[in-house]
Amino acid sequence: MANQPSIITRDVDKIAAHTGNVYESVVVISKRSRQIAINIKEELNNKLAEFATTVDNLEEVFENREQIEISKFYERLPKPTTTALEEFLESKIMYRKRSEEVKPEA
Repeated sequence: MANQPSIITRDVDKIAAHTGNVYESVVVISKRSRQIAINIKEELNNKLAEFATTVDNLEEVFENREQIEISKFYERLPKPTTTALEEFLESKIMYRKRSEEVKPEA
């Protein structure tokens, strides 16, 4: 079993309390989750690129122990959605609504 259970019951009222609307909260959490996922992916690719070897023959695939260990470390990290939800509930995410443009009256 994992260190943290993958399924946790969440109180929807606590999620909706920050924005007043559960759907707005989900949008904020999902956008932050994408940011976290992109950052993690870039970081992983940069670390794996350090150990990359160029091979001309497609049949020759070398397993690099360092690459495997790095990949296992990133697999054990909490999911980006879980991290984003925790940040949101702890009020660590700054967000704002896009204001509607005021149309000048003729």
